[in-house]
Amino acid sequence: MLKPEHLRTLREVVRLGSFAAAANRLGYTSSAVSQQMAALERETGVRLFDRFAHSVLPTSAAEVLARQSETVLADIERMVATVQAVHRNSEPQIRLGLFPSFTDVLAGVMRDMEPEDRAGIRLSVAESSQLISRLGSGGDMDAAVVYQVGNTGLSWPSVLSRRWIAEDRYRLVLPRLWPDLSPYRAEQLVDLPWIMHHPASSDATLFEALFAHWCLHPRVVCHSDDFKITLSLIGAGLGAALIPDLALRGHGEDVVVVDVPWLNISRSIFTLVHPDRESARLQWLLDALTV
Repeated sequence: MLKPEHLRTLREVVRLGSFAAAANRLGYTSSAVSQQMAALERETGVRLFDRFAHSVLPTSAAEVLARQSETVLADIERMVATVQAVHRNSEPQIRLGLFPSFTDVLAGVMRDMEPEDRAGIRLSVAESSQLISRLGSGGDMDAAVVYQVGNTGLSWPSVLSRRWIAEDRYRLVLPRLWPDLSPYRAEQLVDLPWIMHHPASSDATLFEALFAHWCLHPRVVCHSDDFKITLSLIGAGLGAALIPDLALRGHGEDVVVVDVPWLNISRSIFTLVHPDRESARLQWLLDALTV
């Protein structure tokens, strides 16, 4: 029976015109190429090369066989690719959603995973409310990592199981360009320019209530729900903001991060899992995501 590797070698010899050139292209020695071609001649019962002292010349039979090999090798490659795709699709997949600032945590876990385990994960990055809508009946996700600030602004079907991951505390973040405001008492922060979440969001509503409790009157200079953009604007001196620890990972030196005890606020991070889609692999992944 003809071996595909012999046909590949024949194709290169005919294309390049010598055993040495084909060997260099394929990573073989010239001797190995010569042996393969001799074996192919025995298998076909046909002389494929006229051999001279310092060169070889493909026969007409070799040229025909090389042309036919193109089709055979392409069919083999398609067959292998199809089988591999069927194998990948038959493996159980994990369909996980997560909010944007949690992606660094997941990336750290995935870096330590085996390639075949990573290949079985399908991700969707979106805000928590968007993810929850895809967990219900007929949804396309198995689980989601979401967050909630306070006890309002987020709801989910009672059928979903909830599992706590971490409390993510908010910090006061100021431009390093600003004068030192320590010890950061409430009266020192009155009338500062602030970068806030967009109005009517659950985060903004809670922060407004918190500021009102401490008689703070933020002068809002920007609305942003993207913490990376907010950090960049703080570094440029535009204003102050409250940013959670997860979003502060790897922040630049152009901002000052302050822990203000009297501004005690955090967001709860937890997973929501559809009970019909729980598996040992999903459970392992969620265990690894504990911050």
